[in-house]
Amino acid sequence: MRVYILLVLCVLFWSGNFVIGRSVHEDVEPLQLAMFRWGGVTILVLPIFIKSFSKIIKVLKLNFIILNLLALLGITVFNTFLYVGLQSTTATNALLINSFVPILILIFSYFILKVHIKPLQLLGIIISTIGVIFLIVKGEFSNIAQIKLNYGDIWVLTSSLIWALYSVLVKLKPKDLNDFEFFATIVFLGFFWLSLAYIFMGYSITDDIYLAKQHYAAFLYISIFPSMLSYYFWHNGIHKIGANITGQFTHLMPFFGSLLAYIFLKEQLHTYHLIGALFIGIGIYLSLFFKEKT
Repeated sequence: MRVYILLVLCVLFWSGNFVIGRSVHEDVEPLQLAMFRWGGVTILVLPIFIKSFSKIIKVLKLNFIILNLLALLGITVFNTFLYVGLQSTTATNALLINSFVPILILIFSYFILKVHIKPLQLLGIIISTIGVIFLIVKGEFSNIAQIKLNYGDIWVLTSSLIWALYSVLVKLKPKDLNDFEFFATIVFLGFFWLSLAYIFMGYSITDDIYLAKQHYAAFLYISIFPSMLSYYFWHNGIHKIGANITGQFTHLMPFFGSLLAYIFLKEQLHTYHLIGALFIGIGIYLSLFFKEKT
């Protein structure tokens, strides 16, 4: 039960990341936001990295390619692409596209890890997806025709593909590193590659200090909650119940997005929110029920 609660918190924190990414898009560019986010995380995991430095370096030498690949996918590229997409697309579009992550994880798991898709598991994902779409179209499926796609949606779709691929490949991480050591390793590697891109694109940390002061609360949030905590909760879920079941929990994000809007933006909750949440809950339960019986 603990792993399920942590996964619920994980996607709750990620929902806040979507809101913040969209809210600061006029002041902070995607690469700057990603840089400050993972720069903060790098500082937070520094004690773990120092404590296990010799062990991490030894494992890194033996698993250089897979660790750098996971760092590039999960740290450097995924978040940056998402922030690029949120510059020009709506939160509605982003959440709709993100709802396909569980399906993408199933597909990648099948082809890469040879994990077979069971009928009940597929049914659960379909029901949850219907719940997500029901939320986004506000209970009227005819509203789907009014959703307009733009190039920002391509970035969000690409980020979803990258995250799904990362979630599957993380099963190949070195067994010699525990979850904290692994996270510290990919954070440092990912931040290294992100820093190179930051410098190459002509940004200057001294010039961006003002942005850090202006939006320090947002940077603190995205460094601690959707990064440090959510990444640990997500990896814990993959380790204990598998990527396919863990991926199902991303379907909670539209509901949490509506809930956060209700709490912080004073937006109203409607009947379709509850119906959509019910479908999502049933879909996730079916996936968990299938897992418990195997």
